[in-house]
Amino acid sequence: MRALVYTNTQKLIYREENNPKPKTGESIIKVTASGICGSDMHAYHGKDNRRIPPLILGHEISGIIDKGKDIGKEVVLNPLITCGKCSYCQNGNEHLCEKRIILGMNRPIERQGGFAEFVSIPEKNIYKLPKGLSIKEAPIAEPTAVAFHAVELGQKSILKDIKKSKALVIGGGAIGLLCGLILSNVKKCDDITIVDPNNKRLKECSKYLNAMPVSPESKNIVESNFDIVFDTVGLEATRLQAIKSIKPGGTIIHIGLTQSGGNFDFRKATLQEITFIGTYCYTNEDFKKTLNILSNREIGSLDWIEYRNLKDGAKAFKEIHDGSCSAPKIVLLI
Repeated sequence: MRALVYTNTQKLIYREENNPKPKTGESIIKVTASGICGSDMHAYHGKDNRRIPPLILGHEISGIIDKGKDIGKEVVLNPLITCGKCSYCQNGNEHLCEKRIILGMNRPIERQGGFAEFVSIPEKNIYKLPKGLSIKEAPIAEPTAVAFHAVELGQKSILKDIKKSKALVIGGGAIGLLCGLILSNVKKCDDITIVDPNNKRLKECSKYLNAMPVSPESKNIVESNFDIVFDTVGLEATRLQAIKSIKPGGTIIHIGLTQSGGNFDFRKATLQEITFIGTYCYTNEDFKKTLNILSNREIGSLDWIEYRNLKDGAKAFKEIHDGSCSAPKIVLLI
């Protein structure tokens, strides 16, 4: 099969790779589309010790069952693979499973990803493509589930009705835009500010999201002004902006994974009783709800997705790296 292989820092090669072999309890999917995630970019930058080259990245995947049960069915994949036996898995918190792995990782267990013609996955992780969602759009289900889970966590934590809350979304990539769309269209929050240094991306987000788009230096980001802040970037600078912007008693939802350390105003967090919640993925129930949201077009048009061919994937990664890409999400078509 042909695959886009991560071979070294900032290097991807489109080349021939071995097809995945059938395994008991798994199906082989002929991939139709696979989205580029921020975590794929972390690997590309050589900053993810769970993704060591050579490796086929990609975990936002749709396709058609090629081998296994229900051959020929159009499907979307939940790439988060868990043990199904631990207390977390038994209590609906499988996203916290200590043995969780995801497609497109090779530490601690190798699971080749979806930037390839074929990928293997357990049958329990396969979902029928819902009506109202095209197969090439379907990879957006995974990041939408991440955003939905984050918004749900925030809604449970904040002191005010989310409809009446002032929300700040840091980052205009797919997760940031999706958090904003869920806040606006699903949760009916009408006071949202979205911040990103990439003006092209901000303009693109503004076409689809009812929010105030601003740069990080904007005077509209007032100190201690927001009830809830979503940091979808995860840099020291964005965490500092989050803690500076949050109101007393407010909640910071931290989704980004870009930088693991750095300064943070713990004094304000302590004195003003700030809630800080880290979130990485989603539950199986979140994923099912997300498919319904997308099927019913509850977050509106998905025309902000940009499509490229898999063979041109290396160029797409470079454009995201350079900041020359305006699209919040690029999906590679196989």
